[in-house]
Order: sequence, then C-alpha cells, then structure tokens
Amino acid sequence: MGSLWLGAFVGFLITLALGWLFPGLGHLIGGFIGGFVAGLIAQGMGKGALAGFLAGIFGGIIVAILAIIGLAWAGGITGGILGGIFGGLAGVWIGIIAIILVVFGAIASTIGGLIGGLLTRGRSR
Repeated sequence: MGSLWLGAFVGFLITLALGWLFPGLGHLIGGFIGGFVAGLIAQGMGKGALAGFLAGIFGGIIVAILAIIGLAWAGGITGGILGGIFGGLAGVWIGIIAIILVVFGAIASTIGGLIGGLLTRGRSR
C-alpha cells in the first residue's frame, strides 16, 4: 500500500529542486516529474493524481512565501524600514501572482501523478 503524504512530500521536494535549478520552465517540468514520482510512491491512479496535485500546490505556496520574505528582506536591506514595507508589499503582489500561476504547476503535477499511479496500478493489488 502506497503512502499519499510521502508521495506528495517527495514530489514536492523534486518540484522544488528542479524549480530552483531551472527557474521558469523548470517549475512545470519539475512539477510533472515530481508528480510522476509522487504517483509512483502513492500507487494507484486516484492516489497518484491526488499526491501529484498536493505536491504542485505545496510547491506554489512555498514559492509565494519565499517571494514575500525575500523581497521584504531585500527592501529592508537597501531602503531601511520604508524599503522593507514597500518590499513586503511588492512581495505580497508577486506572491498572489505566483499562487494564481501555481494552477499550471498543479495541473502538470496532477498529470504526472496520474501517469505514475497508472504504472503502479497492476502491482498494488
């Protein structure tokens, strides 16, 4: 029996690593590969698709949080307190955009999870 949460966590780590190494397109490719691995670990089409979807969502949320923290920190270093406030506001807007765009990463992760779960369907019973 496969583990849904373990698959989602491993898929998230793969998505995060590939998204970090290859910004932009790497997040979509990393989402697909991370979802595929999540589906292999979760075993089964439904659980694989759900594990891939969770991995994609977690990846997008982490990117949004890091954008807010990073821009607030950069603004605070360069512009003091007021720069930190404006940097934080810019981080919030970029975080909102990242959460909106995470839908594409979640779709790629779900498709990868479905395919990975499909490959283990025969072995799980």
